Formats: sequence, structure tokens, C-alpha cells
Amino acid sequence: MKEFSHGGDVKSFAKKYGLKKVIDLSSNINFLKPKIDLDFNKLDISSYPNYDDFYKQVAKHFSVKKTQLELYNGGSSAIFTLFKELDVKHCTIYSPAYLEYKRVAKLLHVKTELINRFDDIYKKPEKNSLVIFVNPSTPDGKLYDLKKLFKIWEKAEATVLIDESFLEFCEAKSSVGMLKKYKKLYILKSMTKFYASAGVRVGVIISKKKNIKKLKQNEPLWKLSQFDVAYLSEALKDKKFAKKTLKVTKENREFLVNLLEKTDKFEKIYKSDANFVLAKLKKQNAKEFQDSLVDRGIMVRDCSNFDFLDEKFVRIAVKSKKSMKEIL
Repeated sequence: MKEFSHGGDVKSFAKKYGLKKVIDLSSNINFLKPKIDLDFNKLDISSYPNYDDFYKQVAKHFSVKKTQLELYNGGSSAIFTLFKELDVKHCTIYSPAYLEYKRVAKLLHVKTELINRFDDIYKKPEKNSLVIFVNPSTPDGKLYDLKKLFKIWEKAEATVLIDESFLEFCEAKSSVGMLKKYKKLYILKSMTKFYASAGVRVGVIISKKKNIKKLKQNEPLWKLSQFDVAYLSEALKDKKFAKKTLKVTKENREFLVNLLEKTDKFEKIYKSDANFVLAKLKKQNAKEFQDSLVDRGIMVRDCSNFDFLDEKFVRIAVKSKKSMKEIL
């Protein structure tokens, strides 16, 4: 469904335009890859997986206790499960935002309010609503200071979900520190974006021990494959990877912004703290802009299906300088 479509569908794009090679600037997956020193052919898959060591490893990575997190078969699965387990009746999405939240709310017949975070960010949500805030945001990549918002949410007695899927791409503190103060706080971490492994399905929800215990009650015994666990376990061992990604992302994001400014095609280029940049076109719409790039095999993200954005908006991912130069 186009209403909830995402970037990164390279195969469909190539088939539509008859392309053999695609430069994917639509997907917000890290273009750098961690060092994986593992022969998957020698991986023991004859027995059921045990997640104990992986839970400890992930907990240490996010500076929480093992009892404060639950693992899921990807971020989308985590979102769906959280909605069901919390028995959500009403949700408030600070938009534009990751479209999966709106899709899940629609599937589960949850009454939904959208707050325009560009124009009306301090609007008070409905009482007892599930508040959803993506930080850094998507598709614009802005990093927000949430102190004032937490006070508003507390007055509304809201359950809060902070999506930090892109937080590792910038030097910023997690909302994990708020867990002691805010009892109804949940934090989503999507490890596959940062570790360049969208095909490896591992999502994490972090919350208070009591909340996680409740979430675990209806979870299956085995929901991650041995391959998922092995890949990310190895990726987390690459201690140089995070520093390299931070440095290169910042450098290449500045390069991309300068490159876009040279084209004189854009009315506005939004400041981003993540690994992608949102831009508003001057004269063309997103489809016309995309069509102009097809001859070079370049794929960008049409943002017209995001709430509060129109057909003038595109998102361009931070990739290698060589790939991004093709836009010129």
C-alpha cells in the first residue's frame, strides 16, 4: 500500500524502470558495515537457540539491565506487540513519523490523533493516550530535547514510546535515563539500521523491569533465529565501528547538504542529526525529481505519503560520497 510504503525497495524500482544497477539513496540503512568474523556454514543450528548471552550483550550495549529489555523479530514486530499487550485504545503520534505506527494503529482499530511537530509540538495529547515520538525524527532527522515534552506527557498521564532507531547515528543521550522517573516509558531500539542489516530482524524494547516482565508473559520461546543472533552478536564486538560510523556520517551528511545546495533545486534543506536529509523542492514534485534521476539509476525517497508533508518533499540518505555525487 502506497499509503504506508517505505524506502529501500530496490528490486521493485529496478524492475519498474528496467535498471540493472541502482544507487539506493532512499534507504536509511547504514552504508558502512561492521566487521563480522564468523563462518555461518559452521554455525550450529541443530538445536533451539539460547538467548542468555545475547540479552547480556545487548543490555550492556544500551547501558541497561538484562531484565529491562525484551527482544523482538524486528522493530515492526516490537511495535505491533506493544500495541496489543498494552491494549491501546488511543494513540498520539507526533508526525511526520515512521509510518508503521499509523499502519499498526489502523490494523488494530486504535483511535489515532496526529500532532504536527513542525507547527504544534507542545499541544497536549489526550489523557491516557499512548504517545509516540521518534527521536531523531523521520524523515527529517531532527534531534529533540524532550524535557518540556515529558512534563506535558506526565500531566496527560500518557504512556510514552520513544523510538530511538537512529539515535546511534548522532552523539546524543538516550531517554533511558528517564526510566527511573517515568513509570510508563518504553524505548524502541532498531539495531538493524545502524548495523546495516535490515535483513536481520532484531528489535529491542527497553522499559522498567515490571513493564518488561508483563510484556514477556505472552512471548514465544524462540522468536529470533540463530543467524540473527550470531550476526548482531559479532557486529557488537566491532568496537571501532560505532566511532567510524559517527565520524563518516557527520562528514558525508555535510557533503550531501553542500551538494544539494549546489543544485539550486530546493526551497529548503532541513537540518538533520541522522543519516538522511529531508529537502523541499522548488518547482518539481517528488515524482518529477525521481524521474530526472532514473537515467543515472538513482533512487530517492518520495515523502508525499508522510503526514503533514506534500508532493514537494524528498528524503535523501547519507551514503558514500561517490554514490551521492551522482545526483549532480
